[in-house]
Amino acid sequence: MEFIKFKEELQKRFTEISKDSTHLFEVNVDKDELWNTYLDSFPAGTNKIFRERREHDCSCCRQFIKNIGNAVVIKDNEVHTIWELNLGDKIYQSVCEALDLFVKSHMVSDVYVSKFKKIGTDFNYEDMNGKMHKWDHFFLELPDKFYDRSSRYEGDIKGGFRDTKNVFKRSLDEIFMDSIDTVLELINSNTLYKGEEWKAALGEFRKYKKEFDKLQTEKEKEKELFAWEKSVKAGGAIGRIRNHSIGTLLVNISEGMDLDLAVKKYEQIVAPSNYKRPKAIFTKKMLEEAHRTITELGYMDSLQRRFANLDDITVNNILFSNKDSAKRIGGMSDIFGDMAKDVAVSPKRFSKVEEISVKDFVENVLPTAKEVEAFVENKHDKNFVSLIAPVNSEAKTMFKWNNGMSWAYTGNITDSDITQRVKDAGGRVDGALRFSHSWNYDGMRNGSLMDLHVFMPGSNQDVVFKNGKEIHDNYGNNERVGWNHRNHIASGGSQDVDYTNVAPVGYIPVENTTFPSIDKLKEGVYIFKIHNWNLRNPTSGGFKAEIAFGGNVYKFIRREPLQNKEWVTLAKIELKNGEFKIIEMMDNDTTPIDIWNVRTNQFVPVSVICYSPNYFDEQDGIGHRHLFFMLKDCKNGEEPNGYYNEFLKNELVEHKRVFEALGAKCHVEDTEDQLSGIGFSMTKRADLVVKVKGATERVMKIKF
Repeated sequence: MEFIKFKEELQKRFTEISKDSTHLFEVNVDKDELWNTYLDSFPAGTNKIFRERREHDCSCCRQFIKNIGNAVVIKDNEVHTIWELNLGDKIYQSVCEALDLFVKSHMVSDVYVSKFKKIGTDFNYEDMNGKMHKWDHFFLELPDKFYDRSSRYEGDIKGGFRDTKNVFKRSLDEIFMDSIDTVLELINSNTLYKGEEWKAALGEFRKYKKEFDKLQTEKEKEKELFAWEKSVKAGGAIGRIRNHSIGTLLVNISEGMDLDLAVKKYEQIVAPSNYKRPKAIFTKKMLEEAHRTITELGYMDSLQRRFANLDDITVNNILFSNKDSAKRIGGMSDIFGDMAKDVAVSPKRFSKVEEISVKDFVENVLPTAKEVEAFVENKHDKNFVSLIAPVNSEAKTMFKWNNGMSWAYTGNITDSDITQRVKDAGGRVDGALRFSHSWNYDGMRNGSLMDLHVFMPGSNQDVVFKNGKEIHDNYGNNERVGWNHRNHIASGGSQDVDYTNVAPVGYIPVENTTFPSIDKLKEGVYIFKIHNWNLRNPTSGGFKAEIAFGGNVYKFIRREPLQNKEWVTLAKIELKNGEFKIIEMMDNDTTPIDIWNVRTNQFVPVSVICYSPNYFDEQDGIGHRHLFFMLKDCKNGEEPNGYYNEFLKNELVEHKRVFEALGAKCHVEDTEDQLSGIGFSMTKRADLVVKVKGATERVMKIKF
């Protein structure tokens, strides 16, 4: 057989075994030993000396074999090499068998990555005694799926795949099927905080675990191959599930930790510091005991709840009622009124208005106010609240205060597009500090490669301005987190989502950096920047971004394209004494959003202002005081809890797990003219711009 036939059969073999594969793998071999195996496997007398070397000792073929000769495909936990050929030829068949045996005798160590589409040299010519001789060599042209065009280093790409495989294998080894089923049951019963977002991934992981457990224990090589083959299909979120918050829960349960304690540790990772409201984990016995206590103490009628209205609160508990305004605006349902809802106002407009403490506002402004309007901003999305009343107004109160009223803040505000994309990409959205951005959005085509960077205290970026814009490619030292320094060890800061390709039409890339704990962060100034690292056309748009800290999410939008190498500074914030303070910040995104039938970034009439029910009737000292601004036409479309454990009388606290479940399960009935709006704790820093009409009209910012 001529060598060219051998080459053609090899090319056919590669096409055949790789057509259904998304990735190639490579085994850990000594490349020189692989090449020598090729040369030494020719039968005696068939690889004679040609000039100074053996006939097949060719530099072009050596380069090919060292590059891809150890590449394999994994199918159903078995390795297949490119040398599995049936040539019917005594010379080259022995070569294939030797190479196939040699490659299969080694363990898979990496995903195969190539920065070159063409492997080897197809042919070349040599002048031999006045005649041009054609030499054929091993050669392959890789399909696009095996050819990496990104700017990332080959070692970094391989390292990422290798880390995912190692974590995936460890997850499969250490997480038990019973633990997976337990967590899925918690998610299905809505018991686990933000567990729903892991339901699909956990279901997929369960399928892999089921397959993995069928493999024989003693066949470790087969399990390794399974982990390699399935990890590239599973991707980062599932492949590294052990490293995520849900993985901590799964491992703790698998190691025998008490279920309540395991769930508590999970919530310490993902839930806000003041989170107290999981759907309780309880047994049938606990449910029976709670039912007996509730019945004996006469609280059965107190369990049924509904949205409160004005009939449920007495005049002495109303700090303000905007009756005239409600009547006057009540008929505003024409097209002009509807169009007015689309007119947004920038919150920046009120940055220098009169400031007043909440105490002065209540004591000195409200008594003479005839109309009050609240300027509801996007940042108030977590402040939406409803008053809840018992269906039976004569029912015995379950609460520490002297009435049956309670309240519920929103629990169903959906994540922003950016936050959801970060989650989908396997990034963290919790932690003390987060910086995320995306581009190519809303039809604003942006093919550029854009990066986010956080410059930390001690960074020394060399800033260069050209024509008033910061344009350069300087990064300074490693006191930062960005694509070329993705992990900052001391602070735990990590860029866990990166994007390196040209975004296709309709695809919105996302990148994300998270710092998990404020305790690890050095005091000083943190600078948040977007860098247009590589301008690519078409480009007609900028970016969207979010910076989250201290329980607030600041959103930004840049509609204009950035120049090549241009930097945009979004914010500078200072960490001092454990708290962040904004030094300067780019204008927030003021695109209005609709929440509970209220459009943000405009003034909304206030119908009622009152304290929270634990301070009705001049009661004092029963928990934190809240101030509620009930908004005209505000309608809670969620299914809030009827009550929470921290409200309960001491005689009911022993059954708190059952009450947690009851609070979430008991449906809150709808009512006409429900009292819903925005609320503020009097002990938590916040602000609200209001327009007050009395003898004069004043615009002021209330400081909580």
